[in-house]
Amino acid sequence: MEKVVIIRYAEIHLKGKNRGYFERTFTVNLEKSLKGLRHELHRTSGRYLVEKFPEGMEEEVTRRISRVFGVYSYSVGLLTESDIGEVYRAALLVAPESGTFKVDTHRGNKGYPMTSMEINAHIGGRLLSDRPALRVDVHAPQSTVYIDIREGGKALVFSAFEKGPGGMPVGTAGKGVLLISGGIDSPVAGYMMAKRGMETELLHFHSYPYTSEGAKEKVVELSRILARYSLSATLTTVSVTHIQEEIHKKCAPELNVTLLRRFMFRIAERIAKARGAKALVTGESLGQVASQTMEGLASSNAVVTLPVLRPLIGFDKEEIIARARTIGTYETSVLPYEDCCTVFLPEFPAIKPDLSFIEEEEQKLDVEALLSEALETRERLSL
Repeated sequence: MEKVVIIRYAEIHLKGKNRGYFERTFTVNLEKSLKGLRHELHRTSGRYLVEKFPEGMEEEVTRRISRVFGVYSYSVGLLTESDIGEVYRAALLVAPESGTFKVDTHRGNKGYPMTSMEINAHIGGRLLSDRPALRVDVHAPQSTVYIDIREGGKALVFSAFEKGPGGMPVGTAGKGVLLISGGIDSPVAGYMMAKRGMETELLHFHSYPYTSEGAKEKVVELSRILARYSLSATLTTVSVTHIQEEIHKKCAPELNVTLLRRFMFRIAERIAKARGAKALVTGESLGQVASQTMEGLASSNAVVTLPVLRPLIGFDKEEIIARARTIGTYETSVLPYEDCCTVFLPEFPAIKPDLSFIEEEEQKLDVEALLSEALETRERLSL
C-alpha cells in the first residue's frame, strides 16, 4: 500500500484521435511542475498517478499540480492491491472515526468479480462493524470513502476530490505575446490564455526615467507569478520614452495614449513574428478607459496583421479584480508604481478618435525611425 496523488484531466478526453498529443504535452507539463522533487509519474486510463514521493510531501505535490492547466481534479489517496481485503485495509485508513458516511465505488476494471454495489455494501458493512460511531447516509454524508478499481490488479482509495484549474495543457494552442503592464488586467489576460493552452511570452513597455526601476521590478514579479502557471516565461522589456516625447511634442495631446498604443502594437507584432508567435494578447476591456472604446481598439488593430486576443473584453473591473485575487497577482498589481501610459496623460483623452485624424497626426512622426530606436532598447529575461 502506498500514498499517491491521483490526477484527472479536463478536456483532453474530448480530443479524439489527437488525444495522444494532448496527453504527451500534459505529461511534460506535470513533470515540469514536479521538477526537483523525487517522484514517479505514471499514466493509466484517464488518470495520472504521482508515486514514490518523499513521506510527508503530498501537500507540496498537490500545491504544484494545482497550478497545471489541464488538471480537472486531484486527490491524495492510497494505491493498493484490488483484493477486497486489501481494499478494506485502505478504506479503514481513509474513513472517519465517527459521523455519517457512504462508500462510492467506480470499477475501471469491469472484469472485477464484485459489482460496484456489492463493493459498497461489503466495505460499508465492515466499517460499520469496526467503527460503531459511524452511521450510513447515502444522500448527504459528512464523509465519503471513494474506491476506484483499476486495471492490473490495483485499486485507489481516497476521501476527497480537489478542484484543479481546468483548461488545456500549455503549449497545445500555439504561442502568443502578452502586452503586460504593471496593472491588474493584463496578468489576468495572460493567465486566461495560458488556461486555453497558449504559451505566452511577455512584453513590457517602460518610459524610464519617467517611470522608475520599481515599476519595472513590479512587472518582473508579476511575470514570475504567471510563470508558476505557464511553466515557463520570457519577459522582454522595451523603452518607449523617446516615442512618447515625440508624440507629446508634435501631435494633438488628446491622442497621446492612442498614438502610443499604435506604436506598442507595431513593436509587439515585430517581436512576436521574430519569436514565432501567432497572436498578440492584451488586458483590454471594452469601455474601461478612453483608449478601450471600439474606436480606440480599431485604431490599434489597424497597424498590425496578427490577431489581437482580448480575453477580458466583456469583463467589468470587479470581475477582473476577483480573478486577480484568485491567481495571486492582485497584491503586486496594486503596488503604487507608475505605468508608461500615465506619462504625458492628457487631461481629456480622445474617447472616439477618428482614424483619419489619427493617421494625419501620425504623419508628423518618423514612425520607422522611432520603431527601430525602440527595438534597440529591448532586453530579454528568462523566468
